[in-house]
Amino acid sequence: MTEAQALEALRGGDVKRIAEAETALWTMWCHSGRPEHDALLVESVAAMERRDLDGAIAILTRLIAAAPDWAEAWNKRATARYLARDFAGAIQDCEATLARKPHHFGALSGQGLCHLALEQYAPAAALFRRALAVHPSLAPVRANLQAALSEVVRYN
Repeated sequence: MTEAQALEALRGGDVKRIAEAETALWTMWCHSGRPEHDALLVESVAAMERRDLDGAIAILTRLIAAAPDWAEAWNKRATARYLARDFAGAIQDCEATLARKPHHFGALSGQGLCHLALEQYAPAAALFRRALAVHPSLAPVRANLQAALSEVVRYN
């Protein structure tokens, strides 16, 4: 399955095919084609799992310097920064991810979560909508969209 085919399958109605497409996309996105870069990505995820967020960010910063065009390096640093509550830094990394992979539903949703944490509800809702346009089956993103829209209505 190519990336284009997987993205198309996400918008279909076959639940099994949607799951396969999502798995295929994450597999594609998490492999750079350079074993040493892939190893650093794995190491950064292990650091995040240990809650060593500073270590993960440092690894990912080195990885981005070595592979600046690899969207997933930026996306994983966005995740680490989000977990470290550096929402502005995470937003910058999501934007860098999306500049390289405009249909990266993880970065779209992640940037939406950052805006939600900053109480920027309208931008959060817009990003959740974009994520759902790519991957309509993401129930947590749909719930986050509803939460953001509720806040937009409340404050307007």
